[in-house]
Amino acid sequence: MRPHLSRAMVLVLAATLSASVAQAQSNAGDVFTDCDDCPEMVVIPPGEFIMGSERGEFVLNETRPETPVHKRTIRFAFAAGKTEVTNAQFAEFVNATGYRPSTACTKWRGEVVMFGGNWTDPDYGRPPQDNEPVVCVSWHDAKAYTLWLSGKTGERYRLLSEAEWEYVARDGTQTTWSWGEESGYACKTGNVFDRQAAQTDYAKEHASWRPVNCDDGFGRVAPVGSFPANGFGLHDLGGNVWEWNEDCSLWLYDEEDVDERPNQVSGHCDRRSVKGGSWFSMISRHRPAFRGRDPENLASHIFGFRVARDLPRKP
Repeated sequence: MRPHLSRAMVLVLAATLSASVAQAQSNAGDVFTDCDDCPEMVVIPPGEFIMGSERGEFVLNETRPETPVHKRTIRFAFAAGKTEVTNAQFAEFVNATGYRPSTACTKWRGEVVMFGGNWTDPDYGRPPQDNEPVVCVSWHDAKAYTLWLSGKTGERYRLLSEAEWEYVARDGTQTTWSWGEESGYACKTGNVFDRQAAQTDYAKEHASWRPVNCDDGFGRVAPVGSFPANGFGLHDLGGNVWEWNEDCSLWLYDEEDVDERPNQVSGHCDRRSVKGGSWFSMISRHRPAFRGRDPENLASHIFGFRVARDLPRKP
């Protein structure tokens, strides 16, 4: 027989749970979840960093500047997903709401082309695994997930701003990559386009760039959290899959933007920020400063996302 809980006992249990979650959110690095199938969240402290670089790159017939280099202040603590959102977590959302994600997924085949896949069939040659990051999702799909999660938990979930993302990805460094200046160390920290990935039939046919001279153990996508967390307690910021950010991407940074708030527009946004590189990206794209800029309705087999959550602000 199922034990009966009085209303008073239920209230006590709810208060205890709320208190434990609040306590878990009180210190930088603390990990918590708001529900059984919610992403694990890590408390990120406020701080300052230098955003951007003088480097820039030429991508798909356009220059991608990373200037002006400027200081940003993260004014308030917030929570960031410990990993990218997984297939299992995204499936909970789809099953609960009947939401229909993008069905026009793209791949790189010398150019960006539609291949007819979707998040349940990203053309891996096998079914995607529950613990792998969801891909073939657009910025709109990622936003829909955060809105559902907000309604489910009563907390404000969202995407990271471009400034928040670069802050946690730099991990307190100002080097070219978060791990330093040598690209060959990439395999110790994330899933990148390495020697093993370069030997896949897909890469042999479509990758014109050289792999990193190391092996990370994965030829394609990896389960989330397969590599060590950085100093903030987050995994996979460099590599595995690109991560959609909140911002409507500016061609050049606005020097009047000095904090963590994303650039927003009313109406249609031409390009959204996407950061981090993937298992199929050239290593320069894994630099925290590199600025992916893509249409918000684009879904790609190497694009996923990570969530953020607002925390109570201390007086």
